[in-house]
Amino acid sequence: MGIYCTCFCYIRIIDGRNLMPLLTRETLHSEHEFLFHYCGTQLHAVRWHQKESGAIWKAHYMTPVFFPEGAIGCYNTKVCGCEGDHVDHHDPPLLFELLADPSESKPLDARVDPQYKSVLSRIKMAVTEHQKTISVVPQQFSFFNNLWRPWLQPCCGTFPFCWCDKEDHNVAGLMG
Repeated sequence: MGIYCTCFCYIRIIDGRNLMPLLTRETLHSEHEFLFHYCGTQLHAVRWHQKESGAIWKAHYMTPVFFPEGAIGCYNTKVCGCEGDHVDHHDPPLLFELLADPSESKPLDARVDPQYKSVLSRIKMAVTEHQKTISVVPQQFSFFNNLWRPWLQPCCGTFPFCWCDKEDHNVAGLMG
């Protein structure tokens, strides 16, 4: 006899693209032209694999404020923040050609490089299309969504002692 949840039940909404063919080496290249890098709810960067030329571009709209200056991490807080004073906003965005600069240390000069405007224009179009597909969803990591629900847990012993020994399905942990 099962007990079904009548309150506080939410469906977890998962968005994204299937990368299994790439991970299992069924294909050598991702079918996805754009990859959107988020930190929390903030779009920080966009990666574009330009199929015609094979070039891989990455535009950074925001980057973390690393500490100490020149470091590659936020050593003062252990975790880099996603917004506010914890990020630098880039206008115009930093643009890198990843095959020529995999460490993303030399951004193209927006005023001089002839490819900058055309590449960034295409990335901006992709961001606009991507943002049309985003919808607001309920907070999935709220207190109520992550409460322990004993009625949803398999129970091998006598409730509420539902811990099961994986070997023989007996109640474990009660006797030491």
